[in-house]
Amino acid sequence: MKTLGLIGARGHTGRELIRLIAERDDLSLAFAVSRAMDGQPVTDLAPEAPAGLLFEALSPDVVAQRQCDGVILAMPNGQAAPYVAAIEAVKPETVIVDLSADYRFDESWVYGLPELYGEDPIKGATRISNPGCYATAGQLAVAPMRRALAGPAHLFGVSGYSGAGTTPNRRNDVTALKDNLMPYALMGHIHEREMSRHLGHDVRFSPHVAAFFRGIVLTAQMEFSEPVTADAFRAAYDDAYRAHPLIRVQDEAPEVIEGAHNPGAVLGGFALSEDGRRGVMVCALDNLLKGAAVQAMQNLCLGLALPGFKPQ
Repeated sequence: MKTLGLIGARGHTGRELIRLIAERDDLSLAFAVSRAMDGQPVTDLAPEAPAGLLFEALSPDVVAQRQCDGVILAMPNGQAAPYVAAIEAVKPETVIVDLSADYRFDESWVYGLPELYGEDPIKGATRISNPGCYATAGQLAVAPMRRALAGPAHLFGVSGYSGAGTTPNRRNDVTALKDNLMPYALMGHIHEREMSRHLGHDVRFSPHVAAFFRGIVLTAQMEFSEPVTADAFRAAYDDAYRAHPLIRVQDEAPEVIEGAHNPGAVLGGFALSEDGRRGVMVCALDNLLKGAAVQAMQNLCLGLALPGFKPQ
């Protein structure tokens, strides 16, 4: 039995993580940190949580003294460093999975998208950076064709408002979102830089948020250096993901409802221009699951040398 700590436990992703941890018989949630819910039973948020476990407002030093086998950091960008430093000072062998963007560009951390960059670098790693939700969808969409690209891939993504977090703002305001679609971060979105870096190929990304709660649908437009046939276009994705049970490839373009509540991702569409030099395909996934909590569990299990993650 491996013991875990969860920092940032009251958010949408934290709630999913508590459920996923409870489904395993080789993991135990030892503490859950939330200042806003300090002293409240964790079962108030997630009925699957261990009975008697309370939310706690723990400082980085106190978290480090708990000395769990693994710690998941599910906090906003810019808040991970004090916890990482405290844990490293007390028990550096602790496996840390960070869901923020703080270490996605840090060469000393492993970037954990196992379907694309392999499980071996993650196995036994103690510092694992979880990809962003849009970045997961975009990389899954582009990676099988990246060597054929003639220029940047252009990605248009729409996410549910859970991606905007629990702190009130316009992008999770259901009144403002009603009958609406909000474009944001028109230039330089951090997921654009993340995708470009890890793919080794430039992407152009346009994020939007809509009135549904969870899920992402992302359309990828790609220009090819040489003509591509329909069979070769589809086969590139079949070959890339055949061995990965969380990824489904289909003929039809997936919709938001196929990604929501799905532990993996669905890819399809595969439309080509008449000359075969331009292709379009679509990826759908759940921003809270494969875009966050499921991927964190995949990475955590690899880091802790536990049996592979299989959602129930």
